[in-house]
Amino acid sequence: MKFESTPRFEKDLKSLSKEHQKLFRELLPTFTAACDAYIAAQGAFVWPKPLRVNKLMSAKGIWEMTWSFASPDGRATFEFANTLEGVRLRWRRIGDHNVFREP
Repeated sequence: MKFESTPRFEKDLKSLSKEHQKLFRELLPTFTAACDAYIAAQGAFVWPKPLRVNKLMSAKGIWEMTWSFASPDGRATFEFANTLEGVRLRWRRIGDHNVFREP
């Protein structure tokens, strides 16, 4: 799975504490493998529970992942984008529960 990110995501990421940046980066290999499996399954896929991945009801095509419920909580929003090179994951926001205000 190839990733891209929005400028807002990049700004959000830089504002995270070093601890939360580290926790997020440590989760990426597991998340990447799950994304590859999701694409290969063409919809018939159950996300691993520790990743806590769900579709947002309030924003069509946007997903969320929660990696921490500790203070501050760790959440990220993303979407799948079809490109000439295939499906990519586009990171949209990262931070705490406030990312859902503008996912």
